[in-house]
Amino acid sequence: MIPDVLKDLFKASETKMAHAIDALEGHFNTLRTGRASAALLDDVRVEAYGSQMPLAQVASLATPDSRTITVTPFDKSQLHAVEKAILVANLGLNPQSDGKMIKLYLPPLTEERRKELVKKAHGMSEDGRVAIRNVRKHAKETIDKMKKDKKLTDDAAHDATDELQKLTDKFVAKVEEQLKKKEKDIMAI
Repeated sequence: MIPDVLKDLFKASETKMAHAIDALEGHFNTLRTGRASAALLDDVRVEAYGSQMPLAQVASLATPDSRTITVTPFDKSQLHAVEKAILVANLGLNPQSDGKMIKLYLPPLTEERRKELVKKAHGMSEDGRVAIRNVRKHAKETIDKMKKDKKLTDDAAHDATDELQKLTDKFVAKVEEQLKKKEKDIMAI
């Protein structure tokens, strides 16, 4: 049972842990699987109009088939800047321009490249676990401070710490679930 004085702390901690899961999913979307996805270009920044802008703000992205991504700049004068940004992003994609749009053809993934992507996914999931553990650490520090300031009894602080660990374990399990799903997706031929 969580004491009333800690309900807000637990609610905030749960929200932050959920944000860590959402961020992990966003990072996983940038990993290339066997299919074309506009999410592969989420991290591409284009030098346009005197500032760095996300690609999606200067061009429309589409996936006409499972191996192709098309990028059509809203302003045709930005075509070269968009092409350059895709090359600089080092995604392993070779942009092909016809003067109006850029086509990106995704080659089939090799076994070696799939294994590299799985390693990258493991690194991303570890970052997610660390973020969740950091939320737990800050909440634990708050519980310990309240115990020290005599706002919580020893038993209440112990129960709250146990509940915090259960919450942390639940979210770490979600990270593992997401990792397994992404690993399966990457290794699928």
